[in-house]
Amino acid sequence: MRKILIPTDFSENAMNAIKFAMDLFKCEVSEFYIMHVYQDEIYADESTLTNTKLDDLKAIVSKKSEEALEKTIAKIKAFSQNPRHTYNAISANNLLTEEADKIVDDQNIDLIVMGTKGKTNDKKITFGSHTLQVLKYVQCPVLAIPENYKYANPTHVLFPTNYMIPYKRRELKLLCEMVSPFRVELDMLYISKSEQLSVRQQDNQNFIKEELCKNKINFKIIKSKHIINTVYTYIKENHVDMLVMVNTRHSFLENILFQSTTIDELSLNLDIPFLTLQNMRRNII
Repeated sequence: MRKILIPTDFSENAMNAIKFAMDLFKCEVSEFYIMHVYQDEIYADESTLTNTKLDDLKAIVSKKSEEALEKTIAKIKAFSQNPRHTYNAISANNLLTEEADKIVDDQNIDLIVMGTKGKTNDKKITFGSHTLQVLKYVQCPVLAIPENYKYANPTHVLFPTNYMIPYKRRELKLLCEMVSPFRVELDMLYISKSEQLSVRQQDNQNFIKEELCKNKINFKIIKSKHIINTVYTYIKENHVDMLVMVNTRHSFLENILFQSTTIDELSLNLDIPFLTLQNMRRNII
């Protein structure tokens, strides 16, 4: 059974991500954890808070969160009457990354699905601050859904990699089982100044072949120094409808996430779903 965590701030973008997850996993037995954290809401205006007011405010915000979660799950059941799906509501006085990490560990979550933006919905950026925090720090694969992205079965997935890391079997299995029902074409793209692979890179490539054997895989090499622009151009020219990258040391994505405050500063303006694998050691499913 697939276990999926979906953080929500009850915005339209969050609901859009929920609908995407329901469609993507419509054929799988799945358990969804719909989570809302509200610590930031409690302390939004600290200048007016006293200890007495704080206790009252915690109770009010907690009740409001629980009621909104109940309404959200009722909406889900109204548009997705899927007997393969079950739902859990999680309301927590906590920070997003801390609560997400806790639920991931406690429930052995397979995947986090969330919108790229929340209520603030800044048009100038691709990824909001909360989404970036989860991508960077929560030890679980994350599927980020762009604002207003309408679900369609994925057909062409791009996975840029330098083959320098030993991939985790659990995460490759997740990717394989996510896309194999749709007969997806998967492009493994190596961007380098050299076309030669080392023995280590060849071993990691062979491991990918074995784990993603249910899918049609194309192994591509492009000679370039400019990773970000090459990825962006490839997406547009080849009608890619999902991007997959790994967040770990010495990976392409590490450079993108940790050398700028937002991905947008490096001009990767994504308008397709973005799956981030974390390459973490976790329980095998």
